[in-house]
Amino acid sequence: MNMILPLQTERTAGNAFKYKLANIKVEDVYKQCFHMYFEKLYGYAFTIVKDNAEAKDVVQSAFIKLWEKRNEVNLPASARSYLYTSVYHLALNTVRNRKTREGHREHLIPKEFTQALNTLEQKEISLRIHEAIDSLPPRCNEIFSKSRLEGKKYLEIASELNISVKTVEVQMGKALKILRTQLADLAMILIICLFI
Repeated sequence: MNMILPLQTERTAGNAFKYKLANIKVEDVYKQCFHMYFEKLYGYAFTIVKDNAEAKDVVQSAFIKLWEKRNEVNLPASARSYLYTSVYHLALNTVRNRKTREGHREHLIPKEFTQALNTLEQKEISLRIHEAIDSLPPRCNEIFSKSRLEGKKYLEIASELNISVKTVEVQMGKALKILRTQLADLAMILIICLFI
């Protein structure tokens, strides 16, 4: 709907005119509100929900509600208060819904099961890492084990094996490259688990 809002001006000090709205379409006022308030509303929503994505969703939902009620809300005059009130209520609903979901998740999966699963996963991960280390070439395996498993420094390893520090560095680089390749899928699984 392309409603034209009436021209309204008011005199201010110094005979300057302040134009409120002059033949501006509702869509233009809406866009102006979006550009004027989005960041402030986002900051406000973030203080309540404590999550970037959820805060943006809340603000976007508030603007959608404003758009849906554009014929009922006096956009230029009431937009700010309408948006802040909407963001407040939507943010509280988001927090409440999150707590409900977390409560359901805890009841659906018993703690003993998740602890057992975590222990099993840790054993599997540890087994995969040790298998990958064992698959390294013999010299590479020896140097890597001394460095990472025994905690020795490169100079210490070099003097113990009667080789140069540069050789230790090269062998460690080779070992890390092989392990990265062999355990790439495991790294992705760990990253995904961190964000679930």
